[in-house]
Amino acid sequence: VVGSGPTDQDLVHLQRASLGGRKTVEYRACGYPAAKCAPVPKRSLLLESPADFLRVYSMHDPHSERMSSSETRAAGGLAMVFAFRMLGMFMVLPVLATYGMDLAGSTPALIGLAIGAYGLTQAVLQIPFGIISDRIGRRPVIYVGLLVFAAGSVLAANADSIWGVIAGRVLQGAGAISAAVMALLSDLTREQHRTKAMAMIGMSIGLSFAVAMVVGPLLTRAFGLSGLFWATGAMALLGILIVAGIVPKDAGPLQHRESGVAAQALWPTLKHGDLLRLDFAILALHAVLMASFVALPLALVEQGGLVKEEHWWVYLTALLIGFFGMVPFIIYGEKKRQMKRVLLGAVSVLLLCELYFALFGSGLRALVLGIVVFFTAFNLLEASLPSLVSKVAPAGGKGTAMGVYSTSQFLGAALGGILGGWLYQHVGLNGVFIGCAVLCAIWLAIAVTMREPPYVTSLRLPLDAAALADVGLVERLKATPGVADAVVVVDEAAIYIKVDTQQVDRTTLESLIVSAPATCRV
Repeated sequence: VVGSGPTDQDLVHLQRASLGGRKTVEYRACGYPAAKCAPVPKRSLLLESPADFLRVYSMHDPHSERMSSSETRAAGGLAMVFAFRMLGMFMVLPVLATYGMDLAGSTPALIGLAIGAYGLTQAVLQIPFGIISDRIGRRPVIYVGLLVFAAGSVLAANADSIWGVIAGRVLQGAGAISAAVMALLSDLTREQHRTKAMAMIGMSIGLSFAVAMVVGPLLTRAFGLSGLFWATGAMALLGILIVAGIVPKDAGPLQHRESGVAAQALWPTLKHGDLLRLDFAILALHAVLMASFVALPLALVEQGGLVKEEHWWVYLTALLIGFFGMVPFIIYGEKKRQMKRVLLGAVSVLLLCELYFALFGSGLRALVLGIVVFFTAFNLLEASLPSLVSKVAPAGGKGTAMGVYSTSQFLGAALGGILGGWLYQHVGLNGVFIGCAVLCAIWLAIAVTMREPPYVTSLRLPLDAAALADVGLVERLKATPGVADAVVVVDEAAIYIKVDTQQVDRTTLESLIVSAPATCRV
């Protein structure tokens, strides 16, 4: 993803609405009056004041190499919203299997359902909520989603039976705001900084998972399961305050295929073999995670002799070692262009961990060792898979591919919790670990058939009217060494390109695109 080119300096597209609701489009190009310039079909921004104009104009300044203060606030604020929400989701993971058994009507199968229930509604509602945010705006969807999540937390906090907790978890998942938050981040950041902003979101999710594994047991130890759910509700309300008070106001939803689902790209994404393999990969990864956390907390108590109030140090140790342990493998995979080998190795390690838990996890030391290795492989896969989706997705299809990928992730969480609980109730702890090993074996067999991913970067370049009218532009770019794919999106007045930056740079690509002044008639 790259920054706006010179076109954005030369052409500012203003849209004003009359009282009757009809819209008139006004153009300013090359310093000439609007009547002398050919119209450009570009996504509009409603600019009602000089302040709005300056804000949007400065946001698209191609010469700024640093994130502006508003972009930093947007990325930091939305990263915190993501972190608080995911923290609320993850904190129950290490404690529900142990503390949840005290609830009326609890069975291992229902505990598993409670662990994975949020994934069902997340999977169903995430993409529709993103589409709704395109129509009514990002903030209303985010506010409603966070309120729904808070309501689910309150319901679970007041529950005295396992069914009340399940209902609360289902309602928590219905606050599916991930797509709307990512779309708002795209609206508020320039393209050359969007990758950094997305990375901040990714880091916040990873950090929230690590914190949740440690803070969840400590909070539950101090305040009980009810206190934990009250804390997650408070975090959701804090997220609303952050969006309202810290995140800058946006000028309206922008269409951007790198961060949102495009209807035209949905069917090609669902037919793409390697993308489907990666969708199954994230489904299997989170199914294994959720199923394992039905069994591991109980194994630490029953086989390791570690009281549930002391589990936090096990997860802290595993996450710290696992985080630093994964870094060399990511560097190797990217530098040597061996990400498929790294992926297959990590899945194999995950498979061996599950077999190890089943065969040798009879003592505390053995369990802690296995959990450390498990989290090293998990962290490596969790960090690598989104990057692989970005590489494999066709030009202009990354947003749609990531939407399907995220849906698969939440679906995997739901299935993992449900199946893990069912296996524990009917087969026991070892049955859960063997079931996870079987799923990893199926995943490994599918992953072996995946091609080595292309080592390309997604670029988005703005186009002027002359470039949009150039019927040979895409073929000319595809003939350039290092360009893997290209597609023009007329509605956005932009071209999406998949490019190997070791073979060709952005300047070379821009030189092949017709400049904006050719559209003017003097």
